Amino acid sequence: MIDRLRAVLTTALASRTVLVLGVLVSLVVPALTLPRLPAVTVWPMLAGLLPWVLGKYLLCPLRWRALTDADLGRRWYLRAYAESELLGLFTPGHVGADLWRLKRLTGTGMGRGDAVLSVGTDRLVGALGLAAFVAFAGTALPLNLILPVAGLSLAAVVAVIVLRRVRPGLLPSRPLPPPRKLVHGLVLSAGYQLSIAALLVGAVSATGNSVSPLAVLGAFGASQLAGAVPGPNGASPRDGALVVALVAAGVPLGAAAAAVTLKAALAWLPALALGGASLLVGRRQAVATA
Repeated sequence: MIDRLRAVLTTALASRTVLVLGVLVSLVVPALTLPRLPAVTVWPMLAGLLPWVLGKYLLCPLRWRALTDADLGRRWYLRAYAESELLGLFTPGHVGADLWRLKRLTGTGMGRGDAVLSVGTDRLVGALGLAAFVAFAGTALPLNLILPVAGLSLAAVVAVIVLRRVRPGLLPSRPLPPPRKLVHGLVLSAGYQLSIAALLVGAVSATGNSVSPLAVLGAFGASQLAGAVPGPNGASPRDGALVVALVAAGVPLGAAAAAVTLKAALAWLPALALGGASLLVGRRQAVATA
């Protein structure tokens, strides 16, 4: 099933029509969304966007690199991650991002099991970093956030045991990241969580309201519990849960909805600029060497 989805994704990206449509959608979504928002102030929005771009497109790729046993340069991870984020915005549940990262890793000659280990470890460390920050925000949220992570971790262990008996060839051939790399990944994840808080605080401030960074992290952590139900960026159950969580943190309903809509719309801009540009460059390089 995963191979079929990756094949469909690769075929779509090889189509110039799909790339052009993707660029148009990336431009149309913010153009249609932003004018519908209540009056917002630009400077708080930009002040929150800039650190988030650094967190998402610099710290996250570096975390992925730290947790991956592969001789690939920083530029490779920066480009592959930016491309995956753009594709993730097009797919429900952001599933396209992980599929693209798997494709990029296996395209370098890495085995499928090792690629899954790389992406899965990065996701797990990111979830643990979020759980740690949510624990900082309040005592009621961490258990609700950690339990799903613990459940997924247990399921992964069971899956490994089953695969070891049934399909050992699918298992990773490379060792797990050492503890120092896991700590390095958690530190980078902490920086990314701070950038998320900056983005949400900036989005709320742009509507003329205020909320504490810790309350924002708690609201964001609580909204992740709805992430198991897929949906499009900006209109997913996770976004709806974030609106509810911000209201619970004291943000008026209209401002909370506007802030979440603003956050979703702004995500397209760096994804298009960085991921879209990288995909176009990669396509031109492929055509030139064909």
